[in-house]
Amino acid sequence: MTESYSQLEKHFSRLHHLEHALTFLQWDQQVMMPPGGNQARSESLAELSALYHEYLTAPRIGDLLDQAQDEERQPDRIRSIIEMRREYQWAVCLPADLVKAKSLAGSTCEHGWRTQRRDNDWKGFLKNFKPVVALAREEAQARQANNPQRFPTPYDAMLDLYCSGDSSSLISDIFSRLKQKLPDLIELVMERQAGRIFPITGSFPVPSQQRLNTELAVRLGFDLKSGRIDESAHPFSTGDQGDHRITSRFRTDDFVDALKATAHETGHAAYESGLPKAWQNLPVGQARNMSIHESQSLLFEKQIFLSKPFLHYFAPVIQEHLEIVRHSDWEQVWLNSIRVEPSYIRVEADELCYPLHVVIRYEIESALINGTMEPDDLPEAWDERMKTYLSLSTAGNFRDGCLQDIHWTDGSFGYFPAYTLGALNSAQIFAAFRRDHSDWRELLGSGQIEIVRDWLEMAIWSKGRLLESQDLMRSATGEGTNPDYFLAYLRERYVDEAY
Repeated sequence: MTESYSQLEKHFSRLHHLEHALTFLQWDQQVMMPPGGNQARSESLAELSALYHEYLTAPRIGDLLDQAQDEERQPDRIRSIIEMRREYQWAVCLPADLVKAKSLAGSTCEHGWRTQRRDNDWKGFLKNFKPVVALAREEAQARQANNPQRFPTPYDAMLDLYCSGDSSSLISDIFSRLKQKLPDLIELVMERQAGRIFPITGSFPVPSQQRLNTELAVRLGFDLKSGRIDESAHPFSTGDQGDHRITSRFRTDDFVDALKATAHETGHAAYESGLPKAWQNLPVGQARNMSIHESQSLLFEKQIFLSKPFLHYFAPVIQEHLEIVRHSDWEQVWLNSIRVEPSYIRVEADELCYPLHVVIRYEIESALINGTMEPDDLPEAWDERMKTYLSLSTAGNFRDGCLQDIHWTDGSFGYFPAYTLGALNSAQIFAAFRRDHSDWRELLGSGQIEIVRDWLEMAIWSKGRLLESQDLMRSATGEGTNPDYFLAYLRERYVDEAY
């Protein structure tokens, strides 16, 4: 190991420890912190974020990266240097005062959103949101200027943070195809489901749901000795190896949405738990990008949990914890879980309508960052697209419209496309697993999830960032991301009802 690379390893390990501290301060802020602590917590997070940025962009790091690149010959270390440089270049174009201002504005906006969404208070939210957008535009322009050949628009520079390797041009082409194919498929499936699904109604106590969701996470492989499950306004997963945190949210009039969220967040935690431990403190040992991360969470939620074999296996557990479901036919539980019907809320949407929710957000956020739309215009643009894509109006209903997501509150523009790219990747990855395991129905039907996890760890998780995203897809499935797998899977499940 060269001296320059050794110094880089120590430097990025320290950065990883700082990031660890930030992660759990943010988790506590969203899950357990009393409201009165927000100002002090926001200031601490802003200070740590600025410290992290200053340390990452220290002048000597650029020189060390150049030296290590010239001297190092070991392939994995060369790959490690590439990922260190990527992190460095993401940060070096941003001044520390912008990073700090963005963190402070994001904390203020996110904290206000918690009550503003509940109160349908668009004007109150807009006051905090405008500075977030202004700072995000400043960030996007700085990132684009740092590498104008890679990023044709400011929004492409933001996409690179979450969907590295997937340009807005590529995404627009994919989304155009989905917009063309999905409306007719949604109509067909709704016709087939009409009169066959009998809603399971009643009151589902939250404590019973909490125990049920914990049981689901455990059966999907979540280790309670290395993680915990909590409740939050918006389900999420975070943490570090050996300390994974997932959250769900519960409604007393529905139990399926929480189970879906728990399966989804368990998939995120599973990916993190399987990343290469030898590279744990370095960028090369982290998740490839959010398009791959979302493929793992959606694989656990859609391909495993909502499959007929697994739900047949898990139905007795649901009936054990929820008395009102005790006499329901398991196939009705499955049909209720895959009901297709346009709805307002993205996180509650079925998987045929969900991509159209993402399209709405993609079109709006790209326009906001590229400067072709202003924050004041957001509610009208949202309502117009909801009517066009899902035949629903959100006029005046900000809570169930443009205020429903947490992502934009901290300036995470460019994240949303990862959800649908992840859906495409998950269908393709699980198709590869099915090719390798012709007995996949029997495996899921008997709850043998460890076999799926072992395959995913070998094919995806253990690779970290050693491969670019499309190379990772080719390594795992034999080809790059191909939306045909997703569309074929939708027909298999919702038209043929064979999965």
